[in-house]
This record gives sequence, C-alpha cells and structure tokens, in this order.
Amino acid sequence: MDFSLNLTQEQKLIMTQEMQLSVKLLQMSSFELQEYVEKEVQENPVLDAKVSTSSNEEHKEIDYKQLIKYFEFDNYSHHNYEKNDEEEVSPFNFISEKKSLKEYLQEQIRDLNEKDYVKAVCLYIVENIDARGYLDISDKEIIEELKISKKLTDYCIKAIQSLEPDGIGAKDLKECLKIQINKKGLEDENIYKIVDEYLELLAENKYNVIAKHLNIDVKKAQEYGDIIKSLRPRPSSGFYTGEDVKYIVPDAQIRKIDNEYYIIMNEDAAPKLSINSMYKEIIQNENDKNAVDYVKEKLNSAIFLIKSIQHRKSTIYRVLEKILELQKDYFEYGNKYLKPMTLKEISESLEMHESTVSRAIRDKYIYTNNGTIKIKDLFTTGLSKSSTGEDVSTKIIKDAIKDLIDKENKEKPLSDQAICDILTDKGMNISRRTVAKYREEIGIKSSKGRKRF
Repeated sequence: MDFSLNLTQEQKLIMTQEMQLSVKLLQMSSFELQEYVEKEVQENPVLDAKVSTSSNEEHKEIDYKQLIKYFEFDNYSHHNYEKNDEEEVSPFNFISEKKSLKEYLQEQIRDLNEKDYVKAVCLYIVENIDARGYLDISDKEIIEELKISKKLTDYCIKAIQSLEPDGIGAKDLKECLKIQINKKGLEDENIYKIVDEYLELLAENKYNVIAKHLNIDVKKAQEYGDIIKSLRPRPSSGFYTGEDVKYIVPDAQIRKIDNEYYIIMNEDAAPKLSINSMYKEIIQNENDKNAVDYVKEKLNSAIFLIKSIQHRKSTIYRVLEKILELQKDYFEYGNKYLKPMTLKEISESLEMHESTVSRAIRDKYIYTNNGTIKIKDLFTTGLSKSSTGEDVSTKIIKDAIKDLIDKENKEKPLSDQAICDILTDKGMNISRRTVAKYREEIGIKSSKGRKRF
C-alpha cells in the first residue's frame, strides 16, 4: 500500500451561519417569515416582539455597540425594531375555527332520524371519505371490518349520499355526477347514458357524435352537456379538508403620489423585533460562566435574525426599485404595457447574483393600482415585433389570444392559424405553433373543442 502526503490547493465556498440564515429568510414569503419569527421568539428568551407604548412606562433604548462588546467583535450594524401597537386590528383575528368537511358531515349524521347503530356505521364510513369527497373504501371492507350485513352497508352509504354537499360519498366520478343529477330531479335516461358511456366525448365537445349515438338533436346533446358540466366533480370543493389556507401578505405597496411612484414597504410583513434589555445586565453581573455563555449564544442568534430581516427588506426594496424603473408604463396604464423583463436583466443591473433576485421575488406580492399581484408575474420573456422591432411581452400576447377567443363566433371558432394571422396583422411576429402553445398554457381548448351548435 502506498501511503503518501499530497498538497493540493482548491477553492470552496463555505457559507457561514449568518449567510445561511440570510438566504433562508430572503426566500420566505411574508406569511412564512411571520411563522418563523413567532417560533424564534418562543424559543429565544432574548428576543422581544412586544414593546409597551404606555406613557407611564419608561422604554429603555438598547445600545447595541455596548451590547456587542461582550461578544468580542464589533462588525455588526443594525437597527432596533419596535412593535408599534398603534395599528388597525386585523379582521383575521376574528375568523372562527375552520370546520372541516368531515365535521360538517358528522353534524348532519347526528341530526338524522335514524337509530344509533345506523348513525355509528355512517360515522365510520365518513372517516373513509378522501379529500375529493369520494368514499375510499369498498363495501366488502366495511362489511368485514364492522361485521354487518350488505343490506345495512348499502343503506348507510345511501344515507351519506343524501347529505350535503351533493355527490358526497360516491365511489367514482360517474357515481358522483349521477347522484347530483338525481338530486336535481332529472329523470332523462339520455343524460345518465352520457355520464356512463360518453364522458370522454363530452370533454372534447363532440356533441355531434354523442347526438348520433343517442339518436337525438345536436342542440339537445349540447343541453345535456351543459347540465353535466355545471356539476361538481369534487364534492369537497369549497370545504376545509385539512390543508391550511395561507393568506397573501404583500411585502410592499407601489403608490402614485403627486405624479411620482413610491415603494412603501409593508412594515407589518417583516415582524419588528427588539432585544430584552435585562439580558445585558445578566452578562454584566452574572458570575455563573455557563449562564453568561448561554445568554451570549442567544444574543448572537437574535442579532443574526434582526440583521437578516433587515437585509431581506433592503434586498426586496432594491429589486422593486429596479422593476418600477423598467415597468413604469405597466403601473401607469395596466397589463397591455407590461414589457419583457428577465431575472438576468435585473440581477446584472443591480450587480446581484441571479439566484438572489430569484429568492427575493419567490412567493412575494405587491399591492398596486392593478390589485395585489405576484412579483414573479412581472417577469416575462419577449417576442420580436415585426413592425417596430420592439419586444412585446408573452403575457400581452396571451391576453390578445384570450381576447380574440372570447369575442369569436362560437359556431365558427377561430383556428390557431387564423389567430396567428390576426396577431401578425397587429404587428406581433408569432407562429401558429406558438399560438397553440400559449393557448394551451392559458387552458383554452382547440377550435374543435370550443365549437358550439
């Protein structure tokens, strides 16, 4: 075996604890940041997120320069953040506890005029309803698990299917639709036959084929199709199924004041933190080395967090400042004036890494005259305009395609080539294949699928 020592030189990027925390916080949404800070405040006794504003209480300003002396380094620069209690009470504080779909069903079962053992079976079956609202267990499994008869099992399933929302407790899509049709009191065998045999044709709007199979008029087939499409394929839609709803909290507002646009950062989006002054006294006066080391560690962690939140805020502001400069016409006149803009363009102009810009806009929202928008939606690629040589945003092209389709004659819908020709006449240099691609991206069917009789 050959044992030898070799000297090599190589470059490595080692992220410090501060860098890792800064990157982590930068890519968090405002909602995630609030949750993270709340957790840190609970775990770190040094952090204080509540500051009294009473005139009878003296508020002591913390001198960070003095504080940092105890850490034997002085390379920090940051601000003290105080909680401002003079703010409007959020309506979210009064939102009642969410009621799940299963809880809603259980309440209805308890109100049924049935014997207790029937209600007990129904409650068991409800526990096996999935997030879609479908029954995720077979009749055989219910019978074997509860040791009950097939007759009782069928009876209890029917009882559940009679509850609200319509279609609940079905075993599959077809049964779900038929339960809803039955509750509407429609006793036409043709509509049941379409559900059983021609759902795929219905999805493709092939009413002429359906009409031929059922030996009915095309318009009648279309009427059946409209009824079926009005039903809910997921009965659980609109109910809480266990997944928390995350509220959108804009990180900033772009407002026009005296013909100038300003970026107003949402101070409530980034929680305001301070450091409890009593821990400074512990470091000064405590003789127990372990206690002092513990407090120093927690102070160090708190300062890292406060500095990282400030860095997050300043980075988002710089990115928004550049976006406002490039997209001023969009904020002034609306969607039609959105210009092509890429992460690379912003990162190079700010001398930032592209990944930093990407993290800064991830899941971030801003409030504008056009409503609350996702920052990422302002970044679009562009296609060349044949008439002027300028670039036009893909979003503008998609909006133009959607507008043409919305206004088309539904009996003779526009083909992709026809849309392509119209857009070319308007100065948008775009191919038929690109029209088809964008049409599919915005969820619009082909001309054959859009045809109405």
